[in-house]
Amino acid sequence: MSDRQAQSKAFLHRCGWGMAERRFLAGDASDRSYDRLTRRGETAVLMDAPPGRGDDPAAFVAIAGHLRRLGLSAPLIIAQDLAQGFLLLEDLGDALFARMIPDDPATETTLYAAATDVLTHLHRHPAPPGLPDLTAADWATAAAFAPDWYGLAATGTRADTGPFTETLAGLLRAHADGPRVMILRDYHAENLLWLPGRDGLARVGLLDFQLAQLGQPGYDLVSLLQDARRDVPPVVEAAMIRRFADANGLPDTFTASYAVLGAQRTLRILGIFARLCLVAGKPQYVALIPRVWAQLQRNLAHPALAPLAAICNTLLPAPTPALLERITAQCAPKP
Repeated sequence: MSDRQAQSKAFLHRCGWGMAERRFLAGDASDRSYDRLTRRGETAVLMDAPPGRGDDPAAFVAIAGHLRRLGLSAPLIIAQDLAQGFLLLEDLGDALFARMIPDDPATETTLYAAATDVLTHLHRHPAPPGLPDLTAADWATAAAFAPDWYGLAATGTRADTGPFTETLAGLLRAHADGPRVMILRDYHAENLLWLPGRDGLARVGLLDFQLAQLGQPGYDLVSLLQDARRDVPPVVEAAMIRRFADANGLPDTFTASYAVLGAQRTLRILGIFARLCLVAGKPQYVALIPRVWAQLQRNLAHPALAPLAAICNTLLPAPTPALLERITAQCAPKP
């Protein structure tokens, strides 16, 4: 038994769940993982977020409390050991949007409409104090992960990203740099659950929100509708953009904001997926790159983004099968 396993077992014993059956539930691109616990017919979820690895469970607790006070379905915190990075959470079940929709495609519009309405509700309330608030230049620098990692993996050389970040920062300031709202950042089908036994917006279960910060209203909408892991039908994407814009009284120029935020997000994800392969030994993310690339191209096709499109065309080659094989061949050994 590793030291980490012993620590988690001791935590569960202190919580009264030491004798529960324990089964791995999920992991993701971070070092965080989840186990489902079963004890005398009831269940709970253990979150294991090792200290010093980038995810702060205290942030999860704070954001969960804020969301629950707004009537939204973040997991209840049953017990916690923040120093060691353990949380015992309410089990919201297995009805992830990403699983439900393939099983019953007729539910897709209903689920996405509910998730879109959650964002409108969230943005109508003040954000909790102390959230990070990045500048347009900060957001542009984050998107430079694309040339720094995807571009490096594809071409073998590091490009000068100065014109790239300056251009993107200018577009963000022009189209997506207004009053801030709270954004959850990873708001997509694998982090949303359907809870039909609850009422109204509480039917949408929320996960993976610990990196919440201040940002633009369209950011989480982009995250929801331009999903790196599944294709959202264009008709659904267009309908949800209209639904969100109408509910929030947004002008027609919101399409430019949506495209700029979409470009920033897809560029950053391209770089993250390449880095996960090159540095973290996780080649499975390379297979997702073509979908993200296609989303990027749709965003860059907006007339407002023509200057950024021209720069990206010179810095970032298309992810052909041969290029993806080249990236995969550079994958680091698994730690």
